[in-house]
Amino acid sequence: MNRDKARDKIFKESEDVEGIHVRGYSFADGLDMKDFIESLKSTGFQASHLGKAIDIAKKMRKDGVTIFLGFTSNMISSGVREPILHLVKNKMVHVLVTTAGGVEEDIIKTLKPFVLGDFRLDGAKLRERGVNRIGNILVPNDRYIEFEKVFTPLLHQLFTEQKETGKIATPSEICRRLGELADETSVLHWAAKNNIPVFCPGITDGSMGDMIFFFKSEHPEFKLDVTDDVVKLEDIVLDAKETGAIILGGSLPKHHIMNANMMREGTKYTIYINTAMEGDGSDSGALPEEAKSWGKTAADADTVKVQCDATIAFPLLVAGAFVD
Repeated sequence: MNRDKARDKIFKESEDVEGIHVRGYSFADGLDMKDFIESLKSTGFQASHLGKAIDIAKKMRKDGVTIFLGFTSNMISSGVREPILHLVKNKMVHVLVTTAGGVEEDIIKTLKPFVLGDFRLDGAKLRERGVNRIGNILVPNDRYIEFEKVFTPLLHQLFTEQKETGKIATPSEICRRLGELADETSVLHWAAKNNIPVFCPGITDGSMGDMIFFFKSEHPEFKLDVTDDVVKLEDIVLDAKETGAIILGGSLPKHHIMNANMMREGTKYTIYINTAMEGDGSDSGALPEEAKSWGKTAADADTVKVQCDATIAFPLLVAGAFVD
């Protein structure tokens, strides 16, 4: 191949491309938060996905859809708890789905704080000190001892009611009762106050499960009924005019929300924020397009996945779409 042909290959003629011009935020005039948030859409990469997520969240609010907020326990372990609390306190979301840790850690934080540590701390030495680690967040074990002082008396109360009335408690009832006991720094407190249901289908997968084990060892007749919560959740889905989902992280909350919405041929709006990869076939990593194949999100739904640590992305989403 001669040099002229090589030049033709390198300097190949091209067609023009229509679309948003890539441009980031200029700090020349300082910081205007509204303009900064708007600039995300034209920044590229995951910033543009976050900008789209903010627009979708605004549409959810404008259309008045029933918003399902799902989050894994580490969201409550971290400072994402406070943006979630903002949404619940101000009735900006309508249904919560979380894991056991998302329930118990919310209550624990009303009793004693979690402490910032480091990802590289020696695990064996922490164990000797009775200090648990969640990423770079430290949770001394006495926090769970304090939680037991709240949770076990509630189990006794529920068991007494079961024996007297025959009514078996549900996980969502436990979440509501815990919220009624908690102060105003608690997500569960505001959920109970604002009549926002909190579903925890994996309630035994955590400290609450440990305490239920010990309680049931002494009271084998004690029961929990997850089936009533399935009916309650599906009724909310079916009664809604339209639905939208904002899901932080993957695992059980993500699937529980999206699976429920199959009953209505999917959500109208879907936002995923997580770092999971699609390539391993996990539900956590699955993109909204995969959800469309199941009818979990509607074929014409407005969707986006922001592949980013939710501790970074979610506060920005709240700032852009839920602060009036």
